[in-house]
Amino acid sequence: MRAVLQRVSEASVTINGEVNSWINYGLLILLGIEDADTADDIEWLCNKISRMRIFDDEAGVMNRSVVDISGDLLVVSQFTLYASTKKGNRPSYIKASKPDFAIPMYKAFVKQLERTTGHNVKTGEFGADMKVQLLNDGPVTILLDSKNKE
Repeated sequence: MRAVLQRVSEASVTINGEVNSWINYGLLILLGIEDADTADDIEWLCNKISRMRIFDDEAGVMNRSVVDISGDLLVVSQFTLYASTKKGNRPSYIKASKPDFAIPMYKAFVKQLERTTGHNVKTGEFGADMKVQLLNDGPVTILLDSKNKE
């Protein structure tokens, strides 16, 4: 499971010309799922996200988590995080899970993130053509991969 965390001042998802979800200060999380992912990947990733100290404290040092600041959370499915660009110029998405596996995992991730953070999590719509708008704060962007825990 892969996630791109972006610390944002605000973010929104628009579907068919209408705002579906929006948040203020917090995290926009782009989430990619592969068939090898399990509940352990969800748990590890949610714990890591909830404790990631990427928000400033009083001294301007990144020392607070999204939980510490009571920040908002927006999760958007992003199958392209599993793009393979090894051959040619057209990415392959063979490693990205199909909806029958990915949708339940996506929903389980959102529920676990709500439990882990104690906050309501906003979402996009899985498989929809979404327009994601954000104001990256910092900018701060972090890549997490549950199979490569660096």
